[in-house]
Amino acid sequence: MKVDLKKKLAARVLGVGKEKIVFDTARIQEIKEAITRQDIKTLFEDGAISMKDRKGKRKIIKRKWRRKGGKIKKVVGRRKKKYITIVRKQRAFLKIAKNKKIIDAKKHKELRDKVKTKAFKSLAHLKENLGAGK
Repeated sequence: MKVDLKKKLAARVLGVGKEKIVFDTARIQEIKEAITRQDIKTLFEDGAISMKDRKGKRKIIKRKWRRKGGKIKKVVGRRKKKYITIVRKQRAFLKIAKNKKIIDAKKHKELRDKVKTKAFKSLAHLKENLGAGK
């Protein structure tokens, strides 16, 4: 009978990984004869089967998951895409207006700063504001 199947059974019974289980080589025949879970438990109590110590850090306090910056990708993505489309339209319009001499360089700079800070909800809102400024 293979010993690795006994190791797998012992790991399941003791609640650890297979690599943590250590068999006493002097009592290997006794371990091979163990069939039930109770046999494995008895051998563990007698010392024929032992476990390696745990390594590394153990989590003492369970980490509580919070919604941080890395968890809001979807919302930010949508909001950012909307901002980009609105701003690009408005900037393109301002560029054309400046080239056609509808607005001067100073007014162009002012309006670009307002566009950057989301002062206008849409291109129509910008045009309406530009018309009222005249």
